[in-house]
Amino acid sequence: MAARVGLFPHALLASSASISSRALAPSRARLPYPPPPAPTYRRFASAPPRLRPRRAPPALLAASAMSSGATGNPYAAELAAAKKAVTLAARLCQAVQQDIVQSDIQSKADQSPVTVADYGSQILVSLVLNMEVSSDSFSLVAEEDSEELRKDGAEEILENITDLVNETIVDDGSYNISLSKEGILSTIDSGKSEGGPSGRHWVLDPIDGTKGFLRGDQYAIALALLDEGKVVLGVLACPNLPLSSISNLNGSASGDQIGCLFSATIGCGAEVESLDGSPPQKISVCSTDNPVNASFFESYESAHSMHDLTGSIAQKLGVQAPPVRIDSQAKYGALARGDGAIYLRFPHKGYKEKIWDHAAGSIVVTEAGGIVTDASGNGLDFSKGRFLDLDTGIIATNKQLMPSLLKAVQESIKEKNQAASLL
Repeated sequence: MAARVGLFPHALLASSASISSRALAPSRARLPYPPPPAPTYRRFASAPPRLRPRRAPPALLAASAMSSGATGNPYAAELAAAKKAVTLAARLCQAVQQDIVQSDIQSKADQSPVTVADYGSQILVSLVLNMEVSSDSFSLVAEEDSEELRKDGAEEILENITDLVNETIVDDGSYNISLSKEGILSTIDSGKSEGGPSGRHWVLDPIDGTKGFLRGDQYAIALALLDEGKVVLGVLACPNLPLSSISNLNGSASGDQIGCLFSATIGCGAEVESLDGSPPQKISVCSTDNPVNASFFESYESAHSMHDLTGSIAQKLGVQAPPVRIDSQAKYGALARGDGAIYLRFPHKGYKEKIWDHAAGSIVVTEAGGIVTDASGNGLDFSKGRFLDLDTGIIATNKQLMPSLLKAVQESIKEKNQAASLL
């Protein structure tokens, strides 16, 4: 690949040598920049949009898929598009993360490379979904919008994003298109949907686990599909997660193969494959019914979850293993394939959970045979817009452990609240 010109500001990267030292794909001729004017991307004229017939409600589709193996996956086209979208976004993110690690960047300033990766990932996912899935409407609930990029002084970072996105498209070779700067902004803003209980909405976190991304650790590109308020499909691209089971607290394994793609569709189970495209393998949550033998996942950052509360819950359960702390929805993927038995998340008071932080991961776990609820045992409701309306926190485990886990959670929360009232 030709060297990337001006990918990141010189203040962030002392040298551009590291940028040109690796490739995302076999070398291709690079498009000249700036690309030709285009307000946004569009389908080729020879392939007009095809309207899909209205589907039955998700609950009926799930029952149908489970009762008959011949029925197949009712969201097969959407699943294929989603996997392609997050895989392409992961390539961009891997390239940027490598530059971050080599350059020892430790913060998320407005013009930092992680910002470039956030926007770039969202653009590529939106692009692929629009190109691959025909529909009479497109709705994307996503984390980013273009407001900051439209401000004075944002020209350089916008140019960096445009260059990186177009270079990734060229390297992939699937689409003979390029995006102008205005096309980049318009594509970002396609993620401004509010979601809701009606219709179909894609839900995206372009980089889940920003702190892990900056450290060179775990992060995920998380994409889900809502249909009539229900999560019916989810994919998680986890570029740094071992394909084999996690074997230590750093989220690493003894094997060399790194990079997982988890996927699940309602009523069809959950699978994992390598980001390089190995055959998918069915996965399931662990079957232990003894909390003493269980291990649990929680957020790496104490700012993201109350570690004192999770420690109390683990003590009440009799869990002997120390917590496995990793970033992002990679925890959901690891739980779904049985690397651990429990996932605990208890944000600090006042924090509102966003739907893109849990939509994809939750269906991967439930389709692998697990249960995901809030602290009161209620299922997660993704039909209320961009935020989840839930009680206190989120827990996930298998069906055998859920009753005892819920009891320990509610007792620990009560004790914590009583202690706080005495202060």
